[in-house]
Amino acid sequence: MAQSAPAPGTRRTSAPMGENPWAAGGVMFAGVLLMVDGVMGVIKGIAGIASDDVYARISNYTFKFDVTAWGWIHLVLGVVLLVVGWGILKGADWARATGVVLAALNMIANFMWLPYQPIWAIISIAIDAFVIWALCTYRSAAII
Repeated sequence: MAQSAPAPGTRRTSAPMGENPWAAGGVMFAGVLLMVDGVMGVIKGIAGIASDDVYARISNYTFKFDVTAWGWIHLVLGVVLLVVGWGILKGADWARATGVVLAALNMIANFMWLPYQPIWAIISIAIDAFVIWALCTYRSAAII
């Protein structure tokens, strides 16, 4: 079949009007990033639970918890992030809203985790910020 060229002065787009193609592709990427962030959380959690000397000891810190407690927090949050990331990749509607909430909670947890592992905490915060943006800016075909 022959395709005609668009009329002069018009743009050919693959996304419907009002839909951001970056956000549409970003939802799939956000699901993958949530799963990666979940794996990182599980690894941080296992390291914190298994050995108390993996992470630095902090003397005067407002959000100071025992490293084992931080390990359990990261382990549980990581497993839940993995499940929600998988739900996003499967296209589940519940997963997008849950992903925003969990990415925000993970962002807060990593902010409080900054003194223990500053570089990885900042990387996780950046991942969570992108995930929140991608999940909040995507508009599905459903009309509310």
